[in-house]
Amino acid sequence: MEIDKLDLQSPDFVNENFKKLAAIFPNCVTESADGKAIDFDLLKQELSHAVVEGNKERYRLEWPGKKEAIVTANIPTTKTLRPVREDSVDFDNTENLYIEGDNLEVLKLLQESYLGQVKMIYIDPPYNTGKDFVYKDNFTGEKEKELIESGQKDEYSQRLVVNPDSAGRYHSDWLSMMYPRLKLARNLLMENGILFISIDDNEVHSLRKICDEIFGEFNFVGLFCRKTKSGGGSASGTCAVEHDYVLAYAKFNASAKALIEQFSDKYLARYKESDDIGPYFWDTMERSSTATKPYKIKAPDGQSLSGKWFRSEQTFLEDLKTGEVRFLQKQSGWSVQFKQRLSDGKKFRTILEESNLTDKKFRSLNQELEDILGFSLGHPPKPVELMKTLVYSACNKDKGEIIIDFFSGSASTAHGVMELNAVDSLNRKFIMVQISEKTEEDSDARKAGFKNLCEIGKERIRRAAKKIKDEKVENAKKDGLFANFKDDQDYGFRVYQLDESNMQDVYYRPQEYDQGKLDFLSDNIKPDRTSDDLLAQVMIDWGLPLSLKIEQVKIEGKKVFKVAENSLFACFDNDIDESFAKEIAEEKPLRVVFKDSGFKDDTAKVNVKQLLKQLSPETEMKVI
Repeated sequence: MEIDKLDLQSPDFVNENFKKLAAIFPNCVTESADGKAIDFDLLKQELSHAVVEGNKERYRLEWPGKKEAIVTANIPTTKTLRPVREDSVDFDNTENLYIEGDNLEVLKLLQESYLGQVKMIYIDPPYNTGKDFVYKDNFTGEKEKELIESGQKDEYSQRLVVNPDSAGRYHSDWLSMMYPRLKLARNLLMENGILFISIDDNEVHSLRKICDEIFGEFNFVGLFCRKTKSGGGSASGTCAVEHDYVLAYAKFNASAKALIEQFSDKYLARYKESDDIGPYFWDTMERSSTATKPYKIKAPDGQSLSGKWFRSEQTFLEDLKTGEVRFLQKQSGWSVQFKQRLSDGKKFRTILEESNLTDKKFRSLNQELEDILGFSLGHPPKPVELMKTLVYSACNKDKGEIIIDFFSGSASTAHGVMELNAVDSLNRKFIMVQISEKTEEDSDARKAGFKNLCEIGKERIRRAAKKIKDEKVENAKKDGLFANFKDDQDYGFRVYQLDESNMQDVYYRPQEYDQGKLDFLSDNIKPDRTSDDLLAQVMIDWGLPLSLKIEQVKIEGKKVFKVAENSLFACFDNDIDESFAKEIAEEKPLRVVFKDSGFKDDTAKVNVKQLLKQLSPETEMKVI
């Protein structure tokens, strides 16, 4: 009996798209040297009411390497994520993730598990100043060897190279880096999800163009200007630059909610009165300009008041009956006033200068990192207050929403999410992704023992979590609430490292191996891989979030992973037999997976399949 195998690679979007197009336009399916293909000339004709006569000029952004960038996003990966328990905090229970590795490969691996599940993505990519590192994604074998020998690839096999502004492909290389990552990122967003990107003047124009193409220009939300310095600043050309930008796009603007800011204490101080509905203050209805038409209002003494009013005439008359409007006699005459009520938040402003959360400035200060880790970075990280403000603007209603930052840096985003969760208990979840970029030999970070940026990010999260937790305890003691103090906040995070597949090459290309070689390979799993490694790859392939709760139990002496209770049972031990299958069937898991070589013998393999089908018909069984 043939048992289904997990394919253990990211989704092949090209094949999926081909199938969809073939179903709609079967007449556009043709043959090529590589097999079935789409006749794109014919497809163009099917999508046009006019005769298509060939290429026409059109409005779009082009650069050398654009087609390769699109292909790069579509190529599946067989890489995997390997858990690192020793670097994690509360691994089995936490729902936060920290992933080390090339973010392009990681985004591919997250496609099924987090498709349409992410509320907000924030990234702070290289600004392409001429000194930044960029990812080089398309290398031939010869180029790969050259990079290793020249030191442009480190021991983690990461692809980071400097992109000098004197290079002939200066803008093109940066665009080719960003395009596939943004394309994959969009897939992860919820229907009402939003993307924020920090950027400066070097590439803001190009970034808007590729975002218009990937997201659609009708899903542009705003370009927010952030004041980064005051005073002279550093001169660029003929002016002093004191700002950068935050660019925002929605997955679908029609579904997205308005971005709002939390009110500051200073703002809230105006709402001094309250009634059954809530806080309010009396505000004047007269405005110098308004969308409503001017009309006349009759005052209590019969006087006719003319003006431009904040509310329509119909709304005014209704509010007058309910007490939402009043007349106040002043020396200058009658003042028409209405109850200005406190809403859930005020609309986001396009100038980002001060946080309404704490009245702190949105400036990149190394002091934040120094306070946590005791040293500063060469380039100041994004301020925590900015992260909190951006996260709150998009994630202020529902519990447990997911925020991803795949250029994580020193993990300012994770820090901000934890601080915000401590205030409103919404327990948002974060996924940080960062390549293992080395710290400079003579840097303060290296002197403090941090060899790469991932080590800095992980330690920052640990120390920030401890600081937040300690402050909660101290405040509870001050308020006399310590006896009943309960803290349900998630302070942990699971660490994963990007690596080559857990499977031998024969798993993916069995046709390339003769019987002699197959006999030599008694197991198709690499000998250095653990059960934790295998479980992570299975969860990714089966489209299960890596944040699900994992429990380890013993069943008939064998280690079994129970993921999200009965969502998945995984056992990678040997000698799987019928009695073990009966025990598993009693718990009726939705999915169960074993090693293909883990069965006691071929008869047990067939019998286990049959027993599960008979005793737990809803259970889906696969092997690796």
